[in-house]
Amino acid sequence: MNFIKTVAFAAVFFMHFIEMFIFVQNRKKNMTLIKSISGIRGTIGGNTGDNLTPIDAVKFAAAYGSFIKKNNSDKKKIKVIIGRDARISGKMISGLVSDTLIGLGIDVVDLGLSTTPTVEVAVPIEKADGGIILTASHNPKQWNALKLLNEKGEFLNGADGEQILKIAENEDFDFAEVDDLGTYKKKKNYIKKHIKEVLKLDLVDKKAVKKAKFKVVVDGVNSTGGIAIPALLKELGVKCIELYCEPNGHFPHNPEPLKEHLTDISELVVKKKADLGIVVDPDVDRLALISEDGSMFGEEYTLVACADYVLGQLGGGNTVSNLSSSRALRDVTEKHGGTYTASAVGEVNVVQMMKDTDTVIGGEGNGGIIYPASHYGRDSLVGVALFLSHLAHKKISCKELRDSYPSYFMSKNKIQLTPKIDVDKILATMAKKYKDEEVNTIDGVKIDFVDEWVHLRKSNTEPIIRIYTEATSQDKADDLAQRFIKEIEEIIK
Repeated sequence: MNFIKTVAFAAVFFMHFIEMFIFVQNRKKNMTLIKSISGIRGTIGGNTGDNLTPIDAVKFAAAYGSFIKKNNSDKKKIKVIIGRDARISGKMISGLVSDTLIGLGIDVVDLGLSTTPTVEVAVPIEKADGGIILTASHNPKQWNALKLLNEKGEFLNGADGEQILKIAENEDFDFAEVDDLGTYKKKKNYIKKHIKEVLKLDLVDKKAVKKAKFKVVVDGVNSTGGIAIPALLKELGVKCIELYCEPNGHFPHNPEPLKEHLTDISELVVKKKADLGIVVDPDVDRLALISEDGSMFGEEYTLVACADYVLGQLGGGNTVSNLSSSRALRDVTEKHGGTYTASAVGEVNVVQMMKDTDTVIGGEGNGGIIYPASHYGRDSLVGVALFLSHLAHKKISCKELRDSYPSYFMSKNKIQLTPKIDVDKILATMAKKYKDEEVNTIDGVKIDFVDEWVHLRKSNTEPIIRIYTEATSQDKADDLAQRFIKEIEEIIK
């Protein structure tokens, strides 16, 4: 009897293994082209529909353009802004996208080498009907993407994104006749215009920053941050030491601004006796900082520091970050008498919550600063200007500033599941189990304890549960994660 049970168990296990193997293999084949409500991204080359090929770029540009035309059917002329980071494939993708829009009868204003926040700022300034940013953000150089904006220069909401995906799927395009083709215009130096807009912000204290005589090392990961950040620092009177600031698209290290990728700048900051280091991702919407001793200021604390400055200058105010961001922002907000609110993960969700709660500053814990006085989008140029103003006012070192904030530590893990497991049921079980704690279910399950929290989120693309924890020490954060991994495994059994 035991032998039969063992064989039966082995058979079930084997079937689950085969099922998972097939899923993973299929996932590997298709994972390089990702379609979502915010746009399309993938690796360059390969087969149509599996990778970001020229045909896929044209198809989704046509879907976006058709959507914009439909929403502006009363207008004789429609205008879309495009801009790109320095990726090797950028010029090719840009040409395909702009020509497709022109073929739809849409006028194109091409900013050329640009940043995500620069394109966002340009859309309302140019009174355009939308914008497309050609960047795969922090992904490696073989990736590229189309990020889609509305007439406010903000990312599309879910409903709009779904419409575009449907148009693309049905290939519901209506191209213009020869007399109705769109026009093409190139506008240079828009980064300079963006910098001027940043310097006009009331809380950017140019005089204080210049007086502080900062010396800063900048890692632009050989993309457009290498143009924008040094130019901004020059206007602020900051001495700039450039590292990887040639916009050639050959990223010298993994472009995601995490500690393990930033050893070169950490060493150079110490060697050059700089006051701090500044790191941005390829499209310049994420900002990481290095203290004068070469230690990481911490991406989570970029927003905390900028919020501390803004709230201090305004005498309080509300803030927003997503559920997976550090509790330190809540602490700083409450110190200034304001109210902190958490949103679902995703920039569009953060922005909507900021509008709903009349927020003065917000963003994401990955170093994304959203400052409504400028625009509703993550902007490293704004972040740099606010942070340096804060540091100049404080008259302390970068490390001293970091040490002045509550110290929290994060752990990020995941549990791999089989496709048939009901993830929603697992999350509901966890929410019920901890109903006596502070529980938030707007995006997965976030459980707040007295001095630590855990956030459980399901992936929309693969059968996993992501587990984010934060506590007052790294060991505690790791232990909390392992505790919840075991609890979830018990539910699955």
